Amino acid sequence: MSVLTGQQQPAAAAGYNFPALVFGVLLIVLIAGGNVLVCLSVYLEKALKTTTNYFIVSLAFADLLLAVLVLPLFVYAEFQGGVWSLNMLVCDGLMTMDVMLCTASIFNLCAISVDRYVFIAVSIPLNYNRKHVDHRQIVLLSATWLLALAVASPVIFGINNVPDRDPSECKLEDNNYVVYSSVCSFFIPCPIMVLLYFGVFRGLRHWEETRKVKLRSSIDACRKLQHAAVATALPPLAGTIPGPLPMPLPRIIERDLAQSRLDDTGDYMQREIPYPRQYRENSVPTVTFSQLHRKKRAKINSRERKAMQVLPVVVGCFLFCWTPFFVVHTTRAVCVTCDIPPGLMSTVTWLGYVNSALNPIIYTIFNTEFKKFFKKCFRSCGGRPPPPPPPRRSWEVTQNEVL
Repeated sequence: MSVLTGQQQPAAAAGYNFPALVFGVLLIVLIAGGNVLVCLSVYLEKALKTTTNYFIVSLAFADLLLAVLVLPLFVYAEFQGGVWSLNMLVCDGLMTMDVMLCTASIFNLCAISVDRYVFIAVSIPLNYNRKHVDHRQIVLLSATWLLALAVASPVIFGINNVPDRDPSECKLEDNNYVVYSSVCSFFIPCPIMVLLYFGVFRGLRHWEETRKVKLRSSIDACRKLQHAAVATALPPLAGTIPGPLPMPLPRIIERDLAQSRLDDTGDYMQREIPYPRQYRENSVPTVTFSQLHRKKRAKINSRERKAMQVLPVVVGCFLFCWTPFFVVHTTRAVCVTCDIPPGLMSTVTWLGYVNSALNPIIYTIFNTEFKKFFKKCFRSCGGRPPPPPPPRRSWEVTQNEVL
């Protein structure tokens, strides 16, 4: 990412910018607090130690370092009216950390989209265990930080040491490097991220349609077995009331029905076998399966709908925060004669940093496991003992694993 930090206004117009100071301090507190909570929650809560959450921790760590190492100096320069009053070596270090950490944040967002696409396209059909990190996740996490360091390394190696450098400005001096870092940090990962999330959305839709076909097949098989059991085990209607049928339904049918996430199957499953009530009461218990599992099925439906709703939020916030920044700064580097207002440059720079505050909110507020942990922490702080967690079946898929 090419970040032009510091001198956003002419030195002659320098003055104390108190709104920038207040907003900057609040932004630092919000970014640091939110990302520290994310890291602590995954470290302390065993249920949160999944591969997807390790990617989220990597993202939170990058945003946390940005709030600690970069934003204080950036806010200081903005408070001074855009005039850089510190040593130029500190400026080069700031530019290096700024480019590296912002790039790492964007690359981690892209890595999360890669991980989720692979999970939807490969892991769900193969029932891949999301509790263990294999070499693919380790390589992806390592590549994220190594590539971010590679993009930022020219700054620390002296690309900013140009002739007649203004010591009152702290910015990226080489316009070619601005274009290069923008392409590597945004214009390449951005379309990859959008395409992968589009693939995730299509994968969820395909998963839903496959589940629908599988469910109807299971229901048909269930009814055939029940009809066969009634025909062979029940005496004529005039006889005595029989006891429970000796032949249970296959477990695979019960599991398929329980895994269903379809909203439109409630009425379909309500239709029962048309024989007298006394026989229904003494028949196989799964005849009234829909009544026993309607609540669980509704919960799964709600989770999947929320999973699909969060995808536009993730992509929308990413594009909203970063697109103006890279468009404005790349335009300024390519078109040297273009008149870009200093206020616009400052606004889009702040907007890019705001994304680091939104990331922990987006990736936790829609996550069931994170919300459970935060509620448990709040109850502990209030002196109320947390309720025991409900048991989780081996076939259940949490929203955290889907998104």
